[in-house]
Amino acid sequence: MTMPQSSVKAQQSRLDRFARFAEGIVPDAITASIIFLVILFALSLAFGNTVQKTMDAYYKGLWMLLAFTMQMTLIITLASVFGSTPLFRRIIISLSRVPQNRFQVQTLGVLLVSILGYFYWGLAIALSPIIAVYFCNEAEKKGIKVDFLFTMAAFYAASSVWQYGFSSSEALLMVTPGHFLEKVTGIMPLSTTIWSPAAIVQVVAFTVILIVASSLFTPRNARPISEYPDAQKLTEANIVGEYMVTSTGVGEAKGLTYSERLERYTFISIILCVALVGWLYYHFGVKKLSLDLNSLNAIFLLLCFLLHKNVFNFTRALQEGVKSSWSVIVIYHLYAALAGIIQFTNIGEKFAGFFAAISTPYTFPLLMAIAGTAIAIFVPSSGGQWVIQGFITCKAAEAVGVTYQRGMLSLMVGDQMGNLISPFWYVVVAGIARIDFRKFFGYGLIFSAFWFILGVLVFTFLPC
Repeated sequence: MTMPQSSVKAQQSRLDRFARFAEGIVPDAITASIIFLVILFALSLAFGNTVQKTMDAYYKGLWMLLAFTMQMTLIITLASVFGSTPLFRRIIISLSRVPQNRFQVQTLGVLLVSILGYFYWGLAIALSPIIAVYFCNEAEKKGIKVDFLFTMAAFYAASSVWQYGFSSSEALLMVTPGHFLEKVTGIMPLSTTIWSPAAIVQVVAFTVILIVASSLFTPRNARPISEYPDAQKLTEANIVGEYMVTSTGVGEAKGLTYSERLERYTFISIILCVALVGWLYYHFGVKKLSLDLNSLNAIFLLLCFLLHKNVFNFTRALQEGVKSSWSVIVIYHLYAALAGIIQFTNIGEKFAGFFAAISTPYTFPLLMAIAGTAIAIFVPSSGGQWVIQGFITCKAAEAVGVTYQRGMLSLMVGDQMGNLISPFWYVVVAGIARIDFRKFFGYGLIFSAFWFILGVLVFTFLPC
């Protein structure tokens, strides 16, 4: 017997009702990009840009993220393929069986994603939804009431610590000799940016807050993962198990043609794996480059072939994996057009200049975080945002009397805030988990408020 609708609503927390409200009013990512386009076009004209200049900016922006779009498509797809490998499944299932109650589920999951995010943002984005799926599935088996949507939002929010981790775009750029602001700021050692006391407190405190909030504010009427069968399917014994054929001998593949047997042999995959190892050695050992999207995808590709053992298993998993990435193929170009309007007109400069003009030492971090949020909603690249706002932010910090580092670190609060309130990255995470991003978007807004308030306080009062 189902409970009356009024009784169900009465038991929902205010935060749960807010999340449901947000789900009902937030448009899909493509519709949102069109609304943003109208707003930016109007702002561009209002700020004195001609129609021709605005259209030229739109023209430059529309396809400027082609490489980035393919990189993200590969991250999503290969993360799904990697998630279906037997070894990964054994590891993540073993970890998901450790928690014995809801608090432990949330704590271990948040810690895992935070650690991944601190080392590299791409790992956290790609694996946080898979971790949420497995943890929630195992919790349901044990009878632990864990809300899948709330957990998805919490684990995604945990990836925010990447802003002050080893893949921080701004910090790595500013420590690189010859960067575009070197004549203004000089070289900024990491000890003064992501390893400053303020940045370390932000990372640790936000992770703790997420763990506590995940326990206190979880919806009363927990929706188990079984209510989302497409997501739960990712945890099945092996998504490609029905297609798998052992590769130890021809006798185990009777009735197949020579080419069909060939794709089941392990040594074919080993040849590609050797080539990929060579690529990675050239990237890290010869060219002395750091971990980036290309090298991350090369690592994922290598692991997928190694762990799936042959081309046949890999391609079957790939056919399933591409179902996760369809949503970003066009959307990113629509957002790139928005970034183009901001980057190639004076909109970014106007916003940053306005906030700089009204700043004091105590309001500066707040205003920079707001400015960073406003730009980040439309510019999906942290490095690109710093190129747009870096010079003005540093000049404003100089005028107000605070360090360049405080200006940059405060702007990074807004950068991540934009990621937490824009559909852009939710689409990626939701695609991997195979659910509609609007289902958990509202909970993400709740966690974004914790991030913003904490960041402003930390970078206003702590040393950096």
